[in-house]
Amino acid sequence: MHLSWMGKMAAAGVVAMAVLAAPGAAVAQSGGTVLKPAEMQKLLPASVYYHGQTATTQLRNSGGVKFADGYYVLITMADTSGYSSDVASKYQAYFIVEVPIKIDGKSLAAGVYGAGFVGNSFLVTDVGGHDVLSVPASNDAAMKRPMPLKVEAASNGAYRIYAGRKFITFSR
Repeated sequence: MHLSWMGKMAAAGVVAMAVLAAPGAAVAQSGGTVLKPAEMQKLLPASVYYHGQTATTQLRNSGGVKFADGYYVLITMADTSGYSSDVASKYQAYFIVEVPIKIDGKSLAAGVYGAGFVGNSFLVTDVGGHDVLSVPASNDAAMKRPMPLKVEAASNGAYRIYAGRKFITFSR
């Protein structure tokens, strides 16, 4: 089949438009892209420092958001088996926040944190184990397949961090 010069240009334009439109499908309203565990393996280390020790990360139980301006919010479950029970009860995940965010209306500065769902709350601690922020967690009883940890887009440019059916909502 032989296409004219105009036909080739039109076909190239259709292909270019399809390629340019494809990345937008994974972009939420705020211009952020929800990252899956496979993408997180390139971003997160195999082990992290918290409260005087190192813990291995569970990259299969991780998620995050890459915002349109290139900044990230990342979270991954951590193996806390070497920690005391009081530390392990509130430190379940390593939480990296490259830009200030709001978690259920409360401000959290950019930084590296420990985080976990404790009772009916989501607790954020500094790497020394000191409490920084606590917000009530919500429950999604309709969730069909709860996961140990995942991040999903919510409405109005916000995102949810889930641990099982419990979740919190964050935004920029």
